[in-house]
Amino acid sequence: MLEMPRAEYSSAPDSSAAWYAVWTRSRHEQVVCQQLVQKEIETFLPTISRWSRWKDRRKKIEWPMFPGYCFARFDPLDSLPVLKCSGVLNIISICHKPAAIPDEEINSLRVLMAQDVACDPCARIAEGAIVEVVAGPLRGVVGRLLSKNSKSATVVLSVDLIGQAVRVEVDAADIEPR
Repeated sequence: MLEMPRAEYSSAPDSSAAWYAVWTRSRHEQVVCQQLVQKEIETFLPTISRWSRWKDRRKKIEWPMFPGYCFARFDPLDSLPVLKCSGVLNIISICHKPAAIPDEEINSLRVLMAQDVACDPCARIAEGAIVEVVAGPLRGVVGRLLSKNSKSATVVLSVDLIGQAVRVEVDAADIEPR
């Protein structure tokens, strides 16, 4: 389902610093961003409006576009204030050094949010990857992703030993990489 991007938090920009991905505890993205803003660290948390399902009702709520992550612009030599925020697990790093995110990637997300264009957040699942259906009537089914668009995904369930397969259409939001 296509969703509309909504909100972000921000403070004064620091042009000498780079953007980093901050890994947060589950459902702590907004709390972490608010703490970083209080510490005068520039943050960016793209969110989308999404329908949430319960057994008795549905409600539209704001969800992070990238669950478990928020973005912050800071000097990597001064990362302690970021790491001390409640709910922060770590800063995404390569070889024990915070990995900077190119400005154009963050700017592209900002443009997307400013235009209020419908989008479909999804894991980077390549065609041919093994996926699992995590919701709906086929929950628990494992297969190979044949194709995916904004609304549906085609998953192939196969019996390799006999060289046979069956193709099935599922809701694109109901699959995850395995």
